[in-house]
Formats: sequence, C-alpha cells, structure tokens
Amino acid sequence: MLQLHQELRRSFQSLKENQTVWRGELDDCTALVNSLGNLAEQLRALKSVEIANTPLSSFPNLQERLLHKLLNAVDSVLRRFSQKVDALRSVRDSVCKQVAAVFQMYEQNSDLLPLRTCVERRADSPSISDMLEWLQDTERYYRIQYIQRKNLLEMMTPDDLTVIATAPKSWTSLDSPGGEERISDMLLQVSFFMESD
Repeated sequence: MLQLHQELRRSFQSLKENQTVWRGELDDCTALVNSLGNLAEQLRALKSVEIANTPLSSFPNLQERLLHKLLNAVDSVLRRFSQKVDALRSVRDSVCKQVAAVFQMYEQNSDLLPLRTCVERRADSPSISDMLEWLQDTERYYRIQYIQRKNLLEMMTPDDLTVIATAPKSWTSLDSPGGEERISDMLLQVSFFMESD
C-alpha cells in the first residue's frame, strides 16, 4: 500500500504541474486564436474594398501585396497555434501516462488491498478509490479538451475565412471552467495527503 500511496502522490504532483502548464498553453492559444480572428476581419475588409477607387490607388499592386502579407500572417499564426496545440497534447499525454502508471500499480496490488482499505477515508487522506476516480476524471477531461481543440485547429485553413473569423468564439465555447474547477478542488482535497509520508 505504501508504494501505491507514493505513486498516487507522484501522480497528483505531476497533475498539479501539468495543470499549470496547460493553463499557460491555453492562454497562449487563446491569444493566437484572437489574432487569427483579427486577421480574418482584416482580410474580409481588404476583399470588400476596391483600392483602385481610393486615394491609395497610386500605390502599385497594393491590394495584392496587402493580401499576400495578411495571408502570410495567417499562415504564421496558424503554425504557432499548431505548436501550442501540440504542447496541449504533451500535457494530455503526460497526464494519461501518469494515470496509467497508478492504475497499473493498483491492479498489480489489488489482491493485497482489502476493499475496506480502498474505500476508507481519513482526515488527512481521501480514500484510494476516490483518488483513482479523480485521476480518471482528470484524464478524461484533458483527453476530451485536447481532441476538441485539435479538431478546431484542423478545421482552420487560410482559404476559409469564415472558420477563422469564428474561431475565437468557437475556441471560447470549448472552455470548461467546471472541469478546471473540479481539478483544482481535487488537488486541494489531496493537499494534506501529498504532504504526508
């Protein structure tokens, strides 16, 4: 049981660190998605203006050069956004790996753990079954969040301004404050357990 408790502690410590990384990467992604939305609006405005009918008509190929510059900016932001979504994948993978390690240890030792021990709560420690359930819930949360966000990224192409223009709203709709709050609450509930030996 000592080994299982140590593995649980490692998992929750890893989860705490991963939650911080996830939030930082998510904030970076949100800024990039908002940039994409702004670039889509600029492209839409450029396409609706006939520069030949404005005082800017004296600049040769201005519309084409601006279009080229904006499309390059969209490509650049999409590349950076893709890298940030890959960082979210790394967090998801780390959480999944840690949870799998705990469950493997639990399964290897389940014959030695009486049911009473698994469901027993103490003042300084939730039950093993509660902690395992929380880890599974957390893994599911990160897995679903990553898949949804990756799917949104895959829908975005420089050729489809409609998807890019609505991306900030779509990205925000994927936020799950309840899920993040449950993870924070869970980490708070295991804080004494993590500090004990």
